[in-house]
Amino acid sequence: VVTRDDVEESLKAVFQFVKDKEQLLQDLRSKIEETKKKNSEKQHERDYWLEYKNVGSEIHAEKIGSLKKDIVEVKYELEKTAEHYREALKVVREENQKLFDRHVKLLSEDSLKKAVGYLDKNCRREIEENEWLKEEVKIYRNEERDLKASVQLLEEGNTSLVAKLIDIKLQHLKV
Repeated sequence: VVTRDDVEESLKAVFQFVKDKEQLLQDLRSKIEETKKKNSEKQHERDYWLEYKNVGSEIHAEKIGSLKKDIVEVKYELEKTAEHYREALKVVREENQKLFDRHVKLLSEDSLKKAVGYLDKNCRREIEENEWLKEEVKIYRNEERDLKASVQLLEEGNTSLVAKLIDIKLQHLKV
């Protein structure tokens, strides 16, 4: 038997879980912003050294190349990290939605069971008969589908036989 307190505790747990995941997402976003900021700083540094190189400095050419590699690596890491966090967010959202859907389904099933428990015997009997009728309708629909398929096959067979008969009559007329 599930009590209201149990349901409330379960909902609190689910909402706390969602809140924790949102905090994690917030932390991940701040890390992404930090990485973007670092990338911007590296970009400014790269621009400075390119200007210095264009003026004629051959001494620092290796450093400029190294910084370019760093920028490429930082960009790659940023893209990789951003993609990872997007995927993690997607997984967390899907997981949260599954948990929420499952919880709602369990609550609705419990509510239905409780509601049926409060009904009188006649109402319960009507519900059981309704379930039985639903099963019977499914069975009859399956049989109907099978019969339609059989009729279609027979019609196709008849059509091919009539076509053969017409071809034979045409051959006899030609003779």
